[in-house]
Amino acid sequence: MAIPSRYAVAIHILTFLENENGGDTTSDTIAKSVGTNPAIVRTLTGKLRKAGLVLTRQGVPGASLAKPAAEIRLSDIYRAIEASECLFIVHDHPKQDCSVGMGILPTLERMFGEAQAALESKLGEFSLEDVLEQVRGECRKKLTLST
Repeated sequence: MAIPSRYAVAIHILTFLENENGGDTTSDTIAKSVGTNPAIVRTLTGKLRKAGLVLTRQGVPGASLAKPAAEIRLSDIYRAIEASECLFIVHDHPKQDCSVGMGILPTLERMFGEAQAALESKLGEFSLEDVLEQVRGECRKKLTLST
């Protein structure tokens, strides 16, 4: 089980926007960096815009962050992209006349809810600025190794 890659792609998009800071931030350019289709970038950018993380203008190509990268938490991005889906989903129809089946749903829902809250709390410890600083550090390492 994994968190869908759209979450990682959304972080990539926002990191790209911050790194470019007024440069070419069209969905085509971002899609090349991500390695995906521009339509996916537009879909995710729309969700990020709706969550108040990105600014776009109709008819004008490009996008920018709606607030400083230090104020955007990874938990904000997670909620913007995965708003209607929990990481943990219980199965639908356990047998209610079974000694396990009758109690499994409330038990798992409670435990999964705690795990989901812990995940979102941990993501809240990191900002988009933290991501960008680490990305830049990784790039410097690779450039140093290649010279």
